[in-house]
Amino acid sequence: MSLPTVYLIDASVYIFRAWFSIPEDFQNSQGQPTNAAYGFCGFLCSLLEQTEASHVAVAFDESLITSYRNEIYPDYKANREPAPEDLKRQFQWARSIAEVMGLRCFVDSRFEADDLIGTLAGHWRARGHSICLVSSDKDLAQLVEPGDQWWDFSRNRKWGEIQIEEKFGVRPNQIADYLALCGDTVDNIPGVPGVGPKSASALLQHFGDLDSIYQRLEEIQHLRIRGAKSLQKKLDEHREAAEMAKRLTLIQTDVASALSNPEISRNVIDTASLNRLFDDLQFGGMLRQRCLRV
Repeated sequence: MSLPTVYLIDASVYIFRAWFSIPEDFQNSQGQPTNAAYGFCGFLCSLLEQTEASHVAVAFDESLITSYRNEIYPDYKANREPAPEDLKRQFQWARSIAEVMGLRCFVDSRFEADDLIGTLAGHWRARGHSICLVSSDKDLAQLVEPGDQWWDFSRNRKWGEIQIEEKFGVRPNQIADYLALCGDTVDNIPGVPGVGPKSASALLQHFGDLDSIYQRLEEIQHLRIRGAKSLQKKLDEHREAAEMAKRLTLIQTDVASALSNPEISRNVIDTASLNRLFDDLQFGGMLRQRCLRV
């Protein structure tokens, strides 16, 4: 009998989605917006209703704009506006909601949610479980191995290795190199100037990874890639930037705080705590009953 699928949830994606899509007239008795927490709660209910998952982890970013990556590159995510207090507060409520629903939450002061997910994926995959990465963040596609899925839940897109390669032109284990070459505007990672997605894909299809590109740089001028000679020059001039970018795009898989207690089996719902929390947030009876049933 196959072991249950492990669902690893990138919480920020769904909290932000609710923040921007649900009106702020969802409020508690103090007049504080609860829209993001409400939408995130509905997302969790939908996920659990559809999957009946027994192994679930919810990963949060302790800071929305800083991590150990800022020690490598201070401008990492510097293009993002600081989250307003009304949203920061709702991240705490979202975590509390997940916990009273019996779901294990993970957060770390230095590492991002992606790194926590990467660590848990490796731990549970080694024990024979297939992994489902619940996120719309393309960075997490690098973690997909045979039998795994990357699931953009809101758009109901499930991608395995084949679909990821069809989308990006590279294998999942080449995604970090791909983003290092062509950059990632979402996280303010510049990449190599003049190297776009098509060039990055072609280079990785030929060489395999970033290290091999630089070990065999002289070969690039002979490849059937548009502007091959200038491409070789750009890569040579910006080698330090590309190698730094790879350190930023590569998801860590050995975060000690996640490995210290990686258990993610669902616990029973804490009904009393859930009711108190929902009373404080003034969530309606319909959502409350959904949560108590899943």
